[in-house]
Amino acid sequence: MGTGEFDVIEHLRARFPLVGDDSAVVQVPDGHLVLAADAVVEGVDFVPGCPVADIGYRAVLVNASDVAAMGGRPLHVLLTIVAPPGTDLLGLIDGAADGARVHGCEIAGGDLSGTTGPLVVSVAITGVVEGGAPVLRSGARPGDGVFVTGRLGAAAAAEYRLQAAWHPKARVAEGIAARRAGATAMIDVSDGFLADLGHVLDASGVGVRLDRVPAAPGATQEQALGGGDDYELIFTLPPAAVAPPGAMRVGTITGDPAERPVGVGGWQHHFT
Repeated sequence: MGTGEFDVIEHLRARFPLVGDDSAVVQVPDGHLVLAADAVVEGVDFVPGCPVADIGYRAVLVNASDVAAMGGRPLHVLLTIVAPPGTDLLGLIDGAADGARVHGCEIAGGDLSGTTGPLVVSVAITGVVEGGAPVLRSGARPGDGVFVTGRLGAAAAAEYRLQAAWHPKARVAEGIAARRAGATAMIDVSDGFLADLGHVLDASGVGVRLDRVPAAPGATQEQALGGGDDYELIFTLPPAAVAPPGAMRVGTITGDPAERPVGVGGWQHHFT
């Protein structure tokens, strides 16, 4: 097993059948429950001195985006804070509460612990997929169109990953609209467009022919392709489907898994 984040995830996917998408999917009597968890860590996801409200907001955002990538709606958040002395806990919680409000969910509990190390904020989130099945990464088929919900690269241009000063909104409504339009696969752009699209291609066993990817104002094409933290959605639609308003087509799925662009940037954690 390799030491990169994606290598470890592949190992976990082989070991635990429910692992594999942005959120875990659990079937319940009334539909599908989606579960996700993510953490933001000082020195990795943001530099010391970032406003704590921004950090709290981001911790909720990244999890709400994982629910959105399944075509689901966020429900409840569990917020865990591991904080060194002097941390403005109430300010951080205010930021998390704002993130929950913006994304239509509610903080329901969590845990609080102290540390002499860096600040860590971890969120576990529940969501629900209503009126249909969740959209997985593995459903893209040759001939499907590839779409994004917005222009990319703004976070990279603003160096958001460390500053935590970028306040996008998880594309919950757009994810639901894509699912209802018949999306066959979907993922959020957290690690970079090409890296995240690559997860869809790998899971679906397909390739892609890309057109020009729309870059955000002030962002280069390289930042649009390789930058992360945009939290737009990538999804695929069958040829006969009508894309939701605002979605932009950026390519076509092919049957050759080797047909894909060479990666530009992208983000993953390494454990060496």
